[in-house]
Amino acid sequence: MIPYSRQSIDEDDIKAVIEALKSDYLTGGQRVKEFEKALAEYLDIKYVCVMNSATSALHIAYKTIDLKEDDEIITTPITFAATANAALMCGAKPIFCDVKTNGNINEEKVEELINSKTKAIIPVDFGGNPVNINTIRKLCNKHKLYLIEDCAHALGSEIDGKKVGTQADIAVFSFHAIKPITTCGEGGAIATNNKELYEKAKLLRSHGIVKKQVWNSDMIELGYNYRLSDVASALGISQLKKLDLFIEKRATIANFYNKEFKNNPYFFPIQLPLHVKSSYHLYPILLDRSLWCAKEDIFKELQAKGIGLQVHYKPTYQFSYYKKLFGEMKLHNAEEFYKAELSIPCHQEMSLEDARFVAHTLLEVLAKYKRCKT
Repeated sequence: MIPYSRQSIDEDDIKAVIEALKSDYLTGGQRVKEFEKALAEYLDIKYVCVMNSATSALHIAYKTIDLKEDDEIITTPITFAATANAALMCGAKPIFCDVKTNGNINEEKVEELINSKTKAIIPVDFGGNPVNINTIRKLCNKHKLYLIEDCAHALGSEIDGKKVGTQADIAVFSFHAIKPITTCGEGGAIATNNKELYEKAKLLRSHGIVKKQVWNSDMIELGYNYRLSDVASALGISQLKKLDLFIEKRATIANFYNKEFKNNPYFFPIQLPLHVKSSYHLYPILLDRSLWCAKEDIFKELQAKGIGLQVHYKPTYQFSYYKKLFGEMKLHNAEEFYKAELSIPCHQEMSLEDARFVAHTLLEVLAKYKRCKT
């Protein structure tokens, strides 16, 4: 089975982890600070605070802006549930904005959702493809809102040569196993140029406790145990050195697909603007609507032939928990995107021969299916 994405661990990574395991500190040591410094330098941003997951990082990001009951955030439903869940954890309400055909939030529809309760806008760089951050930044400035960019898919993505996340008040990154780099399976970070938000994040990730002198400490906030270990940070440091190579390999696979799939009658790959660079966390295709009725059968047949697939994402508001909280809702483009989307294998562990097998098998399978009336 060729998975749709997977981690890449080599001997340098293993050596780095073993050295950390043999060191005096498994957590709370220097490797955490070294990883944060390396990330800040890579992103060209002042402050980075690493945590044990991107969900933790989202929660802390929301807490640093004092998101609370009766507040609202505006975000996309085409994302992993954590983007909205972390707002619920603060007692706030997520308001879902419809998406564009590339899966990113439709920045032209955001302003109509802003009201007196709105505190922040949370766009997601779907699949590694950067959102139109300039327009969203202007909206946040105009309405005095925080901009928290969920960059979980997009470490290494760029707009006009600048890494994603640098225009947000806070950017959140993920180091889950199948993201651009990993830290022992889970991990996350917030990145910011705002020292006050950074200091609050550091406090909240470690129980809200500050050291005073010698053994004495004080708890000044209700915080959490969201710290990342030195072992995980050691892997992160090693992985970060190879991130650009990982992205280059993913781009090679994606570019091969683009050529193979050009003008095919079955689906549409998402086209990237020339001024952006994607991390290619995902390679999404959008089935022609005449094949939506056969999507489940197509999915199962491709899996049976050894091609790992996934669908990104079921709109968050369709989950039973969200229906109980907020009732039924529909967003036209989000619904259609979910019906059309398939993520096919695209990662640095693939060879061009793997990609050729995926492409040819996909086209062969789709050619067999009878078109449905739309």
